[in-house]
Amino acid sequence: MPLFSRKKKPSEDCRKRLEHQLCRAKEAGADDILDISGCELSEVSLSLRQQFGTGLLLVLILHTNELRVLLTKGCDISTLSTLKVLDLHDNQLTCLPEDIGKVSTLQILNVEKNHLKVLPESIGKLQLLQTLNVKGNRLSELPPSIGSLRSLRTLDVSDNKVMQLPKALAHIRTLESLTLDAAAMTFPPASVCSEGTESIQRYLCSGRVKGHNWGWRHAHTRTSFLRFILKVLVLLQELKQQEKLAFERHLEEKQKEHTQLLLMNNSHKENILISVRQEQERVELGFSQQQRAQEAERLLILEKVRQAEDNISSRIGSLLMDNNRQKKSTEFLQAMEEDRIRMEQLTTITQEEANSLRKREVAAAMQKLLSDGYAMSLLQEASDCRRQSLVSEACRSMETLDRKCERMLSLQVLDKSKAIAQILQEEEMQKAAFQALQLQKDAVHGYIRNQEVLVEQRTALSDLLQQLLKQKDQREQELRQILVEIERNSESNQQNYWMIQYQRLLDAKPLSLRMQEAGVEMELVHLLCRLSAQHYLPVLAHHHITTEALCHMTSSDLKQVDLILCPESAQHLGTSTLQTPSPPRSPGTPVTPSAPVPLEGPGSSECVVCMETGPQVIFLPCGHVCCCQVCSDALQGCPLCRSSIAQRIRLFRS
Repeated sequence: MPLFSRKKKPSEDCRKRLEHQLCRAKEAGADDILDISGCELSEVSLSLRQQFGTGLLLVLILHTNELRVLLTKGCDISTLSTLKVLDLHDNQLTCLPEDIGKVSTLQILNVEKNHLKVLPESIGKLQLLQTLNVKGNRLSELPPSIGSLRSLRTLDVSDNKVMQLPKALAHIRTLESLTLDAAAMTFPPASVCSEGTESIQRYLCSGRVKGHNWGWRHAHTRTSFLRFILKVLVLLQELKQQEKLAFERHLEEKQKEHTQLLLMNNSHKENILISVRQEQERVELGFSQQQRAQEAERLLILEKVRQAEDNISSRIGSLLMDNNRQKKSTEFLQAMEEDRIRMEQLTTITQEEANSLRKREVAAAMQKLLSDGYAMSLLQEASDCRRQSLVSEACRSMETLDRKCERMLSLQVLDKSKAIAQILQEEEMQKAAFQALQLQKDAVHGYIRNQEVLVEQRTALSDLLQQLLKQKDQREQELRQILVEIERNSESNQQNYWMIQYQRLLDAKPLSLRMQEAGVEMELVHLLCRLSAQHYLPVLAHHHITTEALCHMTSSDLKQVDLILCPESAQHLGTSTLQTPSPPRSPGTPVTPSAPVPLEGPGSSECVVCMETGPQVIFLPCGHVCCCQVCSDALQGCPLCRSSIAQRIRLFRS
């Protein structure tokens, strides 16, 4: 499968740019960054392991293309599992991969100016994501899982259709910059969004806290429980304070270690740079010495060549001088010939002798000339061979020097590349260490902010507990005062209270009993009044007992009719056998009516408020029984005497 595919023919510049970027990506030390932006790509098929070797791909830049999807069918997003930066802005993306959460190391995601309508739910799994830019898309809402981005610092959702932010956004404690269209927002309101990131965070946090039911309205207000809770809160606050101090000390130690590590790295880097500089100076010094040696050798060879040329030129000059001498010899021969002719003319030498002499002289001169020419050719050949050997030797020495120079330069380049690779590796390690420290620092800040929120909540709870304790103490004091007043008034009002109740019971007699009492003999009624035994009148009326019958009744007969009389009353009535009286009561003992409970009938009392049900509640301290349970709850004062109600006692009838 090809790495990149295009549906339309790209321009020549884009094709050259793509080839150049692919070549750079295959170079040593550059396999962690892939920049193929502005190449008019419509699809990307990532087989990065096979295409770019075993290096880890950290940065992928694909902006300003024509991409509609990030990965084609059949491609696994796990090939991008080591990415830290993914730049996809200025494309035509309609969706992101559903399993983009597998790229767990991603820190920067830029999808600005695309056609995205929704973000995948798995985006919440990018726990290391610090920057999310979705500006200029077609988003109408953000997924709730965005609240799981614990490391998010910058979020840009402007130029979209987003009108409401998810409540889960309040969980992101590291958010520093939130960019949105404040005028179009409905939740949070536009007024809150226009105030900035902090106001939005506070609004979301306050809404989240209000939604919780803390359950303090129905908390038990007993003293021991509240004091226990207060002690626990104080202990927790002290423990949190100690943990905070220990954490600050640990953070300070970590910062000191980080500073020492930075100093050590800087010193190590300086040492490496110094060693590289010294090595470079040493290589340059050796190279300059080699150049000087080669220059000296070249000058020596040139001097030898010049000397050889001078020797050859001197030999050529000598040959030229020989030629001149030869020319002079021919002239001399001519002069000799002229002299010979004169001598022939002067002497009597024969013609044959002159001819033979002349032939011998010419042959000797020609032989000498030929020998000189042969020697000159030999000298010329020797000089040519010598010059050729000198030139070939100079070329060989120059080639040797060139190879040595190339070897030295290659070694120097290799050393430089190794030093640069080591420096880049150490710089990457420093970046990773700094990043880890930055993430740790962010976690520390988040923890501190959480602790501050918890401290504020604990402070509010402590204030609430103190307020409840004060209210409880105040209520206890009020109850004590009421009890003291009740105790003061109980001795004087208790007897009156029971008398009032007894009078009410008497007033509530049935009509039939009243008619029976009206039929009792007046003499017997006056006698009971003198004896203070009016409470036996209903019994006498019920059993139709007359004065004469009462005088003849025995103690057993009186017991049968529930009639018990003291000895004084018995003497007045003439009774011979009466029951022994009960012991006298103390002055403070309340009098309990011994009359039977009257049956409810047409004359029974009813609630003075609703006029429907009977009275069920006793009001204190007045002692009136005039209202039912339902009506008494809404009353603050007694409806009969208009006195304030301090306490209510419920009556239960069998």
